[in-house]
Amino acid sequence: MRARLCVWVLLLCLPIAAGPTSVWAAEDGLAPSSKSAVLVDADTGTVLYEKNSREKLPPASITKIMTMLLVMEALEKGQISYEDRVRTSEYASSMGGSQIFLETGEVMKLEDLLKAVAVGSANDASVALAEHLAGTEERFVEMMNRRAEELGMKDTRFQNPNGLPASDHYSTARDIAIMSRELLKHREITRFTKTYEDYLRKESKKPFWLVNTNKLVKFYEGLDGLKTGFTREAGFCLAATAKRRDLRAIAVVMGEPDVKARNREITRMLDFAFNQYANRVIYKPGQLIGKLQVDKGEKSMIEVRSPQQFSVLMKKGENADDYRTKIRWEKLKAPVRKGQLLGAVEVEKDGKTVSRMELVSAREIPKAGMWTILKRTARKLFFIPDETPAADPGT
Repeated sequence: MRARLCVWVLLLCLPIAAGPTSVWAAEDGLAPSSKSAVLVDADTGTVLYEKNSREKLPPASITKIMTMLLVMEALEKGQISYEDRVRTSEYASSMGGSQIFLETGEVMKLEDLLKAVAVGSANDASVALAEHLAGTEERFVEMMNRRAEELGMKDTRFQNPNGLPASDHYSTARDIAIMSRELLKHREITRFTKTYEDYLRKESKKPFWLVNTNKLVKFYEGLDGLKTGFTREAGFCLAATAKRRDLRAIAVVMGEPDVKARNREITRMLDFAFNQYANRVIYKPGQLIGKLQVDKGEKSMIEVRSPQQFSVLMKKGENADDYRTKIRWEKLKAPVRKGQLLGAVEVEKDGKTVSRMELVSAREIPKAGMWTILKRTARKLFFIPDETPAADPGT
């Protein structure tokens, strides 16, 4: 039986790590009431509009985007599961503000706690999740700040997992857009954030009614998240995302005077994105990109597939034929390290690269043993097919 290897690779769109890239449009008046705002294409990270987007401000409950991101990443790694039974500490039950009124010692499924955070913005549920993941809130906050640094959120500092007022707890509209893009890689999260209403403790005599703090999930076409925020210090804040056809946009406002202004300006920003821009999809999730030969590897072939959508942002009316896609492969020799560069996808227009995506290995490929190399040599001598032909490096 012929040896084959299908290695899923992590595709990193360069703007993800460094944050949103260049501004394509600076329209006046999209968010006049806000202290700070930004509008971003979720796929490419291109900024479509910004206003004071690097100003450090209290993010209130938008903080919970990072909390949800760490939960989703732990779920993906298998460190926790939706079925985990999470016990509420006395400290978690003492949180004020938005809450589901957890009692000390109460046990709730992790999935329900995540729902409480995503839909009801529950401060007590946020701390319960933080303690479940990290043991203590303090250690979880360290994880939050470390992850923010990894994502290139240079103007953010967290002091708690829920956004309750705290000294030296701040972020920016741009940084919020960065962590929102990262959270949206976990497509399962919108199952929670798009929910308008649901119930917790359904089996009890008094089920708890959850209503989404983001009313736009019910009233704006395609809107399925992400997180509201409000404190007296922060004002009314919202990181919203909506998808129509192949374009997903992220709009962030901070320091709005009231809910009406917040929703009105988010709506205006999203309308601008969908009216002016479109995405040309280059690769869909799971689509085959190419195959690479691994010289002297334990497995001699890597099949490269896209785990997420990669696209090019265009102004409506532009000619898609003006864009050209190239794939540049690296020559691989075992051992291959996890995270090693395999190649890159580049999209060019008028001879200039307008979008680039690096391809890196998601796992190790050890060097083949002598017996494996001898068998391969024998196959070649006797013209016995071994592997599907690999992509031509350098194309």
